[in-house]
Amino acid sequence: MPTKSDSEAQLSLHARAVDLSVDAVSPVRADHLEYATPCAAWNLRELLQHMTVQNLGFAAAVEGNGADPAIWQLRDFDDPVGAYLAASERVIDAFAGEGALTRECVLLEFSAEQTFPGAALLRFHLVDSVVHAWDVARSIGNTITVDDELAAATLQIAETVPDDDMRLAPGAPFAPGLVGASASTLDRILLGLGRSPSWQH
Repeated sequence: MPTKSDSEAQLSLHARAVDLSVDAVSPVRADHLEYATPCAAWNLRELLQHMTVQNLGFAAAVEGNGADPAIWQLRDFDDPVGAYLAASERVIDAFAGEGALTRECVLLEFSAEQTFPGAALLRFHLVDSVVHAWDVARSIGNTITVDDELAAATLQIAETVPDDDMRLAPGAPFAPGLVGASASTLDRILLGLGRSPSWQH
């Protein structure tokens, strides 16, 4: 069981990862929404839908409601940016809730039967937030700066993500890993999760 100091450190890193995605999404304009993204199957509108639903789904999961399929259903939002920003606040608050990191949670997109401790969900969501922050930023011609501590933590988690046939499934969050030489921690994260650091809109 994580100690209070461990939990506080994990929550701080997670909040910084989500804030990084908020900074990436905030400049998105309506005329950007049809732009391509590094997630080849999705344009920017669709990527924001996915990111928003993920935030809402992870929040519900750590609150004990992750088995409801309606929560994970992709849907349109009248204000995609506003919806994402609100969902980001919600997921940060949910993980900070009493007992969230030790609660056994259902993450429906992985399994309807298996449960995961909230601390594991926090790590999954941290990586997702950092990588999707980069996806959004690159889609609109921007980049992200990940502080050294967050980058190291993200890489450590990313290296545990299985690189198997599940990455070939429709809607998989990560593509098969790529090979490349780079001294950048962010580039190593991206390559390991199937992104080309040189991707351009």
